[in-house]
Amino acid sequence: MRSDEIKSGYQRAPNRSLLRSLGVTEREMDLPFIGIANAYNTIVPGHVHLRQLAEKVREGIAAAGGVPFEFGTIGICDGIAMGHEGMRSSLPSRENIADSIELMVDAHRFDGLVCIGTCDKIVPGMLMAAARCNIPTVVLTGGAMLSGYHEGKELSLIDVFEGVGKVAAGTMSEAELCELECCAMPGCGSCQGLYTANTMACMTEAMGMSLPGCAAIPAVDAAKLRIARETGEAILPLVNRKITPKKIITKKSLRNAIRVDMALGGSTNTILHLLAIASEAGIALTLDDFNDLAEQVPHICDMQPSGLHSMQTLYRAGGIPAVFRQLGKILDDCPTVSGRTTLRIARDATVRDETVIRSTASPVHEAGGLKVLKGSLAPDGAVVKCAAVPRAMWRHKGPARVYDGEQPAMKAILAREIKEGDVIVIRYEGPRGGPGMPEMLSPTSALVGLGYTKVVLVTDGRFSGGTRGPCIGHVAPEAAVGGPIAFVQDGDQIEVDLFLKKIDLCVDTKTLQKRKKIWKPLHKSLKGALARYAKTVEQANLGAVQT
Repeated sequence: MRSDEIKSGYQRAPNRSLLRSLGVTEREMDLPFIGIANAYNTIVPGHVHLRQLAEKVREGIAAAGGVPFEFGTIGICDGIAMGHEGMRSSLPSRENIADSIELMVDAHRFDGLVCIGTCDKIVPGMLMAAARCNIPTVVLTGGAMLSGYHEGKELSLIDVFEGVGKVAAGTMSEAELCELECCAMPGCGSCQGLYTANTMACMTEAMGMSLPGCAAIPAVDAAKLRIARETGEAILPLVNRKITPKKIITKKSLRNAIRVDMALGGSTNTILHLLAIASEAGIALTLDDFNDLAEQVPHICDMQPSGLHSMQTLYRAGGIPAVFRQLGKILDDCPTVSGRTTLRIARDATVRDETVIRSTASPVHEAGGLKVLKGSLAPDGAVVKCAAVPRAMWRHKGPARVYDGEQPAMKAILAREIKEGDVIVIRYEGPRGGPGMPEMLSPTSALVGLGYTKVVLVTDGRFSGGTRGPCIGHVAPEAAVGGPIAFVQDGDQIEVDLFLKKIDLCVDTKTLQKRKKIWKPLHKSLKGALARYAKTVEQANLGAVQT
């Protein structure tokens, strides 16, 4: 066992002495040591209940013949960080989480690992660490929050964000917004729709790194406690059989995750995270893989924010195993941490509601819910959740309204300076220029709340999984490194065509070359973690990983 390096032989007497001070018994010295990386804290709604889940995981590990050791990782709530400078810290936290787990695993020579996390950057960071450390690992995702409720309507956090725009438009009073604020988020768990946190939970299950059914179980359901116990039990067979993450996270399993992503119409952020996980696992995954699979996999679940259904509804309809069943042999047959293969899970699953999880013969849309666009504005790619874009806006050409940062754009939107037909360009918010690719949920929600229907938003930053409408992010190369988005000027025509997967700046090459000669990048004074991040981070089309 790997843990023998800290507990076997007379030379390790000092190490064992420290272990004994923790209460480790003589019998336990001969058992596998299992680390539990827990993102529990009391500032993130998706994490506040993870202490209880960790208790069940510990019980499962001990019952199955292991010795559990729990340690913490950080976790940032993107919703609380949204719309201000704190949002720049969110994506860099993914790398911090991966690093901290790696350091704990390497220092303490665990034989196996259980990762307990929820929310946008935590689960990706844990998966990156799992691939990097490559010791047997199971991931337990914490589950979604129940829907809010007000005056006969189910609510989510997006209703509150969009309410800000409605107040600015004069169609909602501040008192009415306060009522929404108090009703939308009824307790623990990740935000209710298929936003980034829940999409990543689904991706984790789809790639085989969590137990079947885990992703969609609500945070407060007793089934989540039961699967936590089963997760603890499941790590020991993996340790005994030496089944490591790189045997589970393969090119085929990542393609399965992409297929499920397309079928669900998930968050654009999953592209960023799956690329980063692939990088850690040494797998060649590119934006082209996403576009190829988007054409092969229909969109079969009409999920919030653009659709009708919450994660709780997906759970009641059968969860990810039922999605597997509907996709059938579109999926590759891959091993999972449960010991069952993907297609075996699909065969065993039941689709409880085909109006929620449709058949591939009767999809919501014929093609997948995400697209990668390329063109003169984004030579290395940009991403859009096409499932959330009205078909009337799949083709659009309009004048650019350019803003060097989210805050000036938000002020212009709330002041009603934007006109229908405009293409809002928010730049210097990329991996290096932001730094940290802050999400743009505040501007996108404000546009919806104000009633705009024909405005496109383009950024080298990111969009929340809660975003809906014609919002194109991850433009690469970003403005800070001299990508074409840096040279856009007010009034330039920008053309978007989701059918052809194109995004073009309609300015001739000579004019752009002249602009480039006099261009000076926007300078930001940085220190600490963000300064280090900005120096080492790659572009969005490479997963925004640090090198």
